[in-house]
Amino acid sequence: MHELHAEELSLSAIARELGVAKSTISRWAKEDNLAFDRSQTADAVAAKSIDLAAGRQRLAEKMLAASEDMLDRIDEPYLVYNFGGKDNDYEEHELESAPVEVRRNVITTAAITFDKLSRIVERDPDVSGAESAVRALQHGLAAVADALRPEETPQEE
Repeated sequence: MHELHAEELSLSAIARELGVAKSTISRWAKEDNLAFDRSQTADAVAAKSIDLAAGRQRLAEKMLAASEDMLDRIDEPYLVYNFGGKDNDYEEHELESAPVEVRRNVITTAAITFDKLSRIVERDPDVSGAESAVRALQHGLAAVADALRPEETPQEE
């Protein structure tokens, strides 16, 4: 082990070379007052953290785009179809807009996206794009809520 350590092999590399567990190498090194250079590990962890933050940002942008698309199409005509009967016939009908359960699912999806984007901003406060994405989704949700809110008719006295 001392020769491999002198060659500046990592703890993992020494363990692989000798065919023992990393914990065994760690224990032996501690007993012999040997230390391993962990700067490469720290650099790798930092790089991985940056990659994960970038991945979260890309995912947030995709979630936002999908949610916005659903919200934008919520009032468009909605095609319903089925296969049925003894001949397994295809039938379709176009509704003026999506049924209530579909609208509810779209709103729920957008709300979940809003929540997830908010958490990304909390986790990665330096990710500026996610914060603007959350604001855009917030405005979109408000617009849909206004569109779905029944109009109030003046009460006759």
